[in-house]
Amino acid sequence: MACLAAGLAASVPIASAGAQRMHVLVVAGLSGDPAFRQRFADAVTATRTAAVQRWGVSDSSLLVLTEDSLAAGRPVRRSTRENIGAAFLVLSTRVQPGDVLLVLLIGHGSGEGPQSKVNLPGPDATATEYAAWLRPFAAQQVVFVNAATGSGDFVPVLAGPGRVVITATRSALEKNDAEFLQHFTRALGGDDADADKDGRLSVHEAFRFARTEVAKSYERTNRMLTEHAVVSDSLAAARITFGRRAAADPRIAALIAERQALESQVAALRAKKASMDTTAYEAELERLLLAIAEKSQAIRAAGGDL
Repeated sequence: MACLAAGLAASVPIASAGAQRMHVLVVAGLSGDPAFRQRFADAVTATRTAAVQRWGVSDSSLLVLTEDSLAAGRPVRRSTRENIGAAFLVLSTRVQPGDVLLVLLIGHGSGEGPQSKVNLPGPDATATEYAAWLRPFAAQQVVFVNAATGSGDFVPVLAGPGRVVITATRSALEKNDAEFLQHFTRALGGDDADADKDGRLSVHEAFRFARTEVAKSYERTNRMLTEHAVVSDSLAAARITFGRRAAADPRIAALIAERQALESQVAALRAKKASMDTTAYEAELERLLLAIAEKSQAIRAAGGDL
């Protein structure tokens, strides 16, 4: 039975957004001019639309902060350092162990190691402050995307277990206008980036799509590539997904929801492994994995897509 459980563990997606509840925090900083203002607004709209329509994120789990009090015609809170800290505090009470939290920073940045920033209305928050705000999410799967220029220094400050950090540039010296944001948010809202066409968009698929499209854009315009996106943990990025399209058949949808609840329990259990008795942990993991296998078999029998 232990071997069976180990085999099943290898086949169960770890911390996929399709299995756990999804939570999203979007922070759009100062734009500086109308062209950037529109680009940032488009990115906010694309992310919000993907979160609601594709991932099923609830209103209480979707927090958007912008430089203005309106975003896409909706009242929002301004992206001040105080409001960002408050948003993380609110999410810390809602994001359960095993859930997925996506944080997307949009704006103009500067790299100074732990003091790296994205320009905000008022005092800027540093990479060190973002790291502190993320500490309560040790049992969750965090995807932190800094799509600003000069963002590479965020990676060593924020990287850690159970966390994927993506930056639009690999160093603080890449300060030119970055195109990564528009391609990354395009990946979130469509099917083009789903390379294996399994209905799930992994974090790594979105990252790879955006990076490839950036390179194509520079090549088309005969420019030297001045931005090189970075992902801190490609293996974790491949496991975590942003969700999948809902099943049309309500019976299949119900089975998928039941399996997702079980997968969430697996993720939460793994987060507690170090504090549990080994025998009890293995027994509970075996029970959950067998239940997931049964749900998967039922989904397949009903004609569903695994």
